[in-house]
Amino acid sequence: MLAYIIRRLGVALLVTAGVAAISYALLHAIAPNPAYVALGDRTSPVAVAAWDRAHGYDHPEVIQIVDYVWEIARFHFGYSYKLNQSVGALLKENVGRSAYLSLASLILALIIAVPLGIFQAVRRNSYFDYTVTTLNFVLYSMPSFFLGVILIQFFALDWHILPPLVGDNITSTWAAITHPNQLVLPIVTLAAIQVASFSRYMRSSALDTLAEDYIRLARAKGLSERVVLTRHLLRNACLPMITLIGLSIPTLLAGNLLIEYLFNYPGLGLMFYTALGNEDYNVMLAYVVFGGMLTVLGNLVADIALTVADPRVRLD
Repeated sequence: MLAYIIRRLGVALLVTAGVAAISYALLHAIAPNPAYVALGDRTSPVAVAAWDRAHGYDHPEVIQIVDYVWEIARFHFGYSYKLNQSVGALLKENVGRSAYLSLASLILALIIAVPLGIFQAVRRNSYFDYTVTTLNFVLYSMPSFFLGVILIQFFALDWHILPPLVGDNITSTWAAITHPNQLVLPIVTLAAIQVASFSRYMRSSALDTLAEDYIRLARAKGLSERVVLTRHLLRNACLPMITLIGLSIPTLLAGNLLIEYLFNYPGLGLMFYTALGNEDYNVMLAYVVFGGMLTVLGNLVADIALTVADPRVRLD
């Protein structure tokens, strides 16, 4: 397994470098000169040329791409000329809050989706199964921001149970943890979309597992239904969920973008949206590269976790 992990890490580095190079090249082709972002639109050509020489933008594009990839390899993500601080500092400041939002919604989704999918499989073709399946399809096809707007309308504006937006006092991860009422709507919005996806996969996996011979044998031995479901069905039916969870890690980053903007939650998604409006290209590049890193990392973690959970799987 160690050799496999080393190979995958090598591939991960190559993929991340490729994502960084392609993203930089595409943005370089469509974006204006960063000098105008840093100095203003009315800057003289002489000042632009001097700024380009000082920051290496007078080099050929290939050299600029290589330099950028090398900086990414050293975890230097450039400088935000709009905010006058390094992009690395911005990532460090916001990544904890985004991670907390994603992790909380993921845990909540799994707590609901796993037993829900199993119960659907056990009660297959019942009214409960049809109802939950229909609701899952509705949620799965619904944009996350639209669901968030609905929850804001009911729970914040109509019933005044929860605040519609995250307050300005959420300035750190600890502040987000200690003010749970402000994060209920963002977490529930993200979790609801994930429940729709996870429970469908869990139902399908549980149906396949219920048809296995060892399930019939366990029931023939007189074991209670609770023991059959918890000891024999749950462990094996959850194996495909490991891969699904790993693949969902980068999608959480993308989903957070809309949810964080909708609820004014200070995280990576809101940082990217602000950078998009400010034409802060180094921040946008860093967000894309970070998403590529999460995609590769999610796949690697899912493969390793699946091997640990199921000894029958071998990584070659």
